[in-house]
Amino acid sequence: MIRKFKLYQYCIPVDSQLILRNRFLKQREGLLVQVCCDDTQGWGEIAPLPEFSVETLAQAREQALAWLEKWSASEGSAGKLPLEHLYPSVAFGLSCALAEMTGLLPEEGNYQVAPLCYGDPDELYEPLNQMPGEKVAKIKVGMYEANRDGLIADMLLEAIPDLHLRLDANRSWTPTKAQMFAKYVKPEHRSRIQFLEEPCKTPAESLQFAEETGIAIAWDETVRDAEFQQNPPHFFTPQVKAIVIKPTLVGSIQRCVELIKQAQQHGIPTVISSSIESSLGLTQLARLAKQYTPDMLPGLDTLDLMAYQVMRQWPDSSLPLIGLDSDYITLIKDSN
Repeated sequence: MIRKFKLYQYCIPVDSQLILRNRFLKQREGLLVQVCCDDTQGWGEIAPLPEFSVETLAQAREQALAWLEKWSASEGSAGKLPLEHLYPSVAFGLSCALAEMTGLLPEEGNYQVAPLCYGDPDELYEPLNQMPGEKVAKIKVGMYEANRDGLIADMLLEAIPDLHLRLDANRSWTPTKAQMFAKYVKPEHRSRIQFLEEPCKTPAESLQFAEETGIAIAWDETVRDAEFQQNPPHFFTPQVKAIVIKPTLVGSIQRCVELIKQAQQHGIPTVISSSIESSLGLTQLARLAKQYTPDMLPGLDTLDLMAYQVMRQWPDSSLPLIGLDSDYITLIKDSN
């Protein structure tokens, strides 16, 4: 049994207006890994997200390279090296590559996305009309004034009577600001907010907000907190309508599946969401969503932030596709 690998690094321009927390992101960088075992192969993407990942790209590259070299030198069952101790982005990318290589990642994916809206209802009519089933859109909140966010959400729900909204605040509000947001959303519209991700700076404040306003919430950052990992049932209350898993920030496929099953035991669905991966990573997330969360619309609406697609085409995307021969991709190591 011969094991080989190749490791590449990509650097792609992104939308110049993209802000991650307190910084502009002008390019998206990550690693592409290919693993081969005899005649089978698989690909994965390792792309720590600046401002969100605990690891840097340099740390991820060093760790991935060490793991791959050890894996390629091993034989037989020794090739099953653990992933649990690795950085989340490294564990996820390697687990995808191994799953592809061993046929454990089905080809079929869920490529339907909830369109990201910036406040103009007219922008939503066409994409919503093309959606089968429930009409769902997403709004990023918390970057501007809370009353402005509330007014926009209420306006959209008023303008499109069958619309359901997903909102993401990234823990940006104090309880006072969160209440200001709720004040501008009419009570009769609040039930059509599918969920508001992490409205407040702490889980306790977010739960209190949900109890007081009747606006459902979802956990995102909280899923990665040590307190959640130690006592998950404490966080599955009636106000929580979903958990959001960003595998690049969570870890291996196996770790993500554990979280999905944990939430299912409490009757709570999971949304598979992106961390602004390239099209290669996004298509794998779509495949995971189809396999493990088939009844939940994934949050994979970030491809249009990119200037190019990488190696694999997202269905119906008009962005140009680049391959390994592109100037934006560099070979780091070939074990041949």
